[in-house]
Amino acid sequence: MRAFKSAVTRRINQIREHIMNNPTHWQSDVENAGARWRCAPAKGIFSIHNLLLSIAALICAVIAGPASAQHAGHGSASPYAGQQSRAIKSLSEEDIAELRRGGGWGLAKAAELNGMPGPAHLLELADQIALDAEQRTAIRAGYESMRDAAIAEGERLIALERELDAHFRQRTITDAELRRLLDAIAASLGRLRYIHLSTHLSTPSLLTEHQIARYKALRGYGTNPCDQVPAGHDPALWRKHNDCR
Repeated sequence: MRAFKSAVTRRINQIREHIMNNPTHWQSDVENAGARWRCAPAKGIFSIHNLLLSIAALICAVIAGPASAQHAGHGSASPYAGQQSRAIKSLSEEDIAELRRGGGWGLAKAAELNGMPGPAHLLELADQIALDAEQRTAIRAGYESMRDAAIAEGERLIALERELDAHFRQRTITDAELRRLLDAIAASLGRLRYIHLSTHLSTPSLLTEHQIARYKALRGYGTNPCDQVPAGHDPALWRKHNDCR
């Protein structure tokens, strides 16, 4: 009996040492908030009595629990991974390109998604919306004015973000400098958003109801104007103006 106990003890110690030294050979998961554990040894390692396997499973559970929790904390990558190589950490290359060309950068959604078309997209869809020459001239003038102002303000915003990034990179940032730069960035972003949104204010007065409905349908914002003719409108003219097939 004593010899059997010694053999069991030695085997348990061997199992425990194997688990500690070869954690990847063991698979454990927690079910029902850790109520049950299942551990599976690598194929071909053991051919011993069921008692030893049961004891090994207990050892595995005790060891694997803290280890699993420890590794879980180190296995999640940051969603910012890869962005550390950016020239300006807070702006992607696409962001910078959009700002430098005077693009909308999503700043005019409050107008665009509430039925007040933007000049750039109106010009892109001019033929499908059936803009006449006078409308095109007025919308193009508004677009070019907006674009020039947006490019200038976009460059200011990029410069401010670059300055902020440089201070953090060089460890020269102070509380006072941080406040100054954040205030300047917020002001620049506000001006840029105003430039884009204010241009949307003038477009509804330049368009007919039919053209706005057509614009919304083409942009995927509303129902197809061809599906239902509004009350008070001549069906034939409505379908003609909205290029219904």
